[in-house]
Amino acid sequence: MTTTVIDTMLDEEWGLSPAVALRPEPFGAMAYHFGNRKLTFLKKPELVSVVRSLNQCTTVRAALMQAGIPEAQWHAYIAALHSLAATDMIRASEGNKQ
Repeated sequence: MTTTVIDTMLDEEWGLSPAVALRPEPFGAMAYHFGNRKLTFLKKPELVSVVRSLNQCTTVRAALMQAGIPEAQWHAYIAALHSLAATDMIRASEGNKQ
């Protein structure tokens, strides 16, 4: 993943898809998409915090900061968010559709 993709996503607004439910688990959470019937395991509680923060924050950068993720780890979290976006677990807001 290029730095440009990371920088772009950091300044965009994203949120949990309205068709997705998160169920807390000891390892993090399970995300189930009622539309496409995909089940995804979020294996880090910190990633769950970021995903939950997306709906409250104006940018991905703000969500990462609110969740307390060190900047040195943002690349890994952006990669995880891209994977979630590929299965419609999270969506870009209307203002910055891809």
